[in-house]
Amino acid sequence: MDDLGRLVKQYLRVCQNQRRLDAKTIKAYRIDLEQLASFLSLQAENLTKTKIAAYISDLNQKYKPRTVRRKIASAKALCSYLEYEELISENPFDKLQIKLNAPAILPKTIPFTVVEAILTAAYCQNEQEDLSNKQRLALRRDIAVLELLFATGMRVSELCSLKCSDINLVDGEIKIYGKGTKERLVQISNPAVLDALQSYRNGYIREINQAGAFFLNRLKKPLSDQSVRNIILKYTRLAGVTMHITPHMFRHTFATLLLEEDVDIRYIQRLLGHSSIVTTQIYTYVSGRKQRDILSAKHPRNKMNI
Repeated sequence: MDDLGRLVKQYLRVCQNQRRLDAKTIKAYRIDLEQLASFLSLQAENLTKTKIAAYISDLNQKYKPRTVRRKIASAKALCSYLEYEELISENPFDKLQIKLNAPAILPKTIPFTVVEAILTAAYCQNEQEDLSNKQRLALRRDIAVLELLFATGMRVSELCSLKCSDINLVDGEIKIYGKGTKERLVQISNPAVLDALQSYRNGYIREINQAGAFFLNRLKKPLSDQSVRNIILKYTRLAGVTMHITPHMFRHTFATLLLEEDVDIRYIQRLLGHSSIVTTQIYTYVSGRKQRDILSAKHPRNKMNI
């Protein structure tokens, strides 16, 4: 029987080279599967129903349900691969009943007025006359980053991996490569967003062409996730906003506000790049304001004159 540690490495190579999963997903898989291999003493013959049940029991004692669910999903994916490649004779997850009572965690959104305040703070900086050319170029980039996050709801990893060829400002289209290299097109019709992107590209066109990435840091290297977080933090503070805001909250806000404007959830699913509408449906539980509006306007009690 093969060493389980070697099989894990083999599977991770498949995830990277064939399935083209992003680096963060592979890192999470590696952490989870190395933990599984360690629990099973690196012996593939220990991939049995009994041992997996013991592993899940151990996870439940150490982690929150959401983390346990992810680690089980990683183990399931590995076992499915090993079964498909006939490296194990039986999938230990077959007929294994797993029940996790995990509380629903609703996405955190940014109030519309706060988004407006952050963007306003950035544009106000652009009106300062004492900025150096370097500072003004960096500010153009910051504005373009903030506008694009809110305009498209893209993930921060998707934004950082954008190439110049992915952005068509003539037709107002952004080509986004999501998880598993799934490709989607998102249209931008707002003139201010298009102007922000055009202004940034005009100032960095030579560096963009040299680097191959659209968004660059001060060293003219591709912008990192952490750099985007720092940009958000900078203008959040300038706007006098005290709440902690992450790039992913722009994504949640994008989806929730569209839903409140009666955009069909199937369109939101495509815009976000979700494989399943089940993932998108979490936003139907977030929009409390929309529910209040509906009940205020449509509830039949309002027609009664008593």
